Amino acid sequence: MSVPPPTPPKSEEELLSRARNLAGLTLQQLSSNFNQPLPKDIRHAKGWMGQLLETSLGATASSRAEPDFQLIQVELKTLPLTPSGKPKESTYVCTVPLTKSHEQEWATSWLKRKLQRVLWLPIEADKRIPLAERHIGNAILWSPNEAEATQLQQDWEELMELVCLGRLEEITSHMGRYLQIRPKGANSKSLTTTLDDEGNTIQTLPRGFYLRPEFTQQIIQNNYA
Repeated sequence: MSVPPPTPPKSEEELLSRARNLAGLTLQQLSSNFNQPLPKDIRHAKGWMGQLLETSLGATASSRAEPDFQLIQVELKTLPLTPSGKPKESTYVCTVPLTKSHEQEWATSWLKRKLQRVLWLPIEADKRIPLAERHIGNAILWSPNEAEATQLQQDWEELMELVCLGRLEEITSHMGRYLQIRPKGANSKSLTTTLDDEGNTIQTLPRGFYLRPEFTQQIIQNNYA
């Protein structure tokens, strides 16, 4: 029997308590609680896991440019882990602004707001474990320390400078110490508009900001030590 989604948490303590109550549950157990069927293939159901966890914890932002838990300004990020406990992949944060990019500032950027306070939820990602049997781990409530915030800002500013100059095609996933820009689109036909280095309007794939696995591994080590 399914249960109704909880109301939005009113404090970080309430959110963290809810998240810790999920530790040890399988995705099958959690999805059954909310009557959300498991996808047959997670590769073709991007975002399903995040949506399930958002529902179970009372997130409200949906796809808006706000942290997932609007009342307390906390973002939710799942963290798929390999059998050795390392992040399996880069972590998507938000889209890269390709229009009016010259008006963007770090202090008011969507990325900075998203990363001010993050609830990380580790999930087993071993391919040998069926999706239904994968367990949820212990949640981490995190904010970047001074050194991390400084490096994230530096990465963002260097990458956004190339975006502003219309040199988007020069950006590779190797750029940025903690942060990288990568194409993000459902397929090659999911195009958006931007300007090239001569100010001409062109069509290109949307781009997203991602956190490198080395950085999220650092977060794990610092918080589970």
